[in-house]
Amino acid sequence: MALKLSKKANKVQKVVKKKRKRVIRAKVVNSTMTVDASVTLPTGKYVESTGRRKVATARVRLYEDGGDFVVNGKIVGRYFDTIVNAHSRYNVPFELTGTKGKFGVSVLVSGSGASAQLDAMIHGIARALVEYDPSFKALLKPSGLLSRDDRMKETRKIGMGGKARRQRQSPKR
Repeated sequence: MALKLSKKANKVQKVVKKKRKRVIRAKVVNSTMTVDASVTLPTGKYVESTGRRKVATARVRLYEDGGDFVVNGKIVGRYFDTIVNAHSRYNVPFELTGTKGKFGVSVLVSGSGASAQLDAMIHGIARALVEYDPSFKALLKPSGLLSRDDRMKETRKIGMGGKARRQRQSPKR
């Protein structure tokens, strides 16, 4: 509580500040995943792995019983519909190991953009296949699917005008 001097009446008044309700907005990732009605989520025994690219993280589950290929509650073709040749890219680990159509896949992806999310998902699928059968490592490693692409956006520096590599303007004279 604070005291305030009123100029009109020359009196001291008590001032009570009203407390505002603090609204905390937190992004809840993948706790209540909305699933399309036409999608059947795979169930049963699974192998889990994590793939990463830039800031994107993909948690991949390969189900032995089969089922749909689901990414964040959507069929994979609809989730990555903006990326050209996405279908051929995310099937590469399965084609190399000869397991295309054998697994049901459920992926939870967060962070970064769609292309980095696709790369993170491919990395996670390859790691999950190696966890399922260690002999697949000899097939996936030469194609570079098991190595994490660690190239990230360069961080901004203080006093550089908002860009990572921008420099200060030098005086003309």
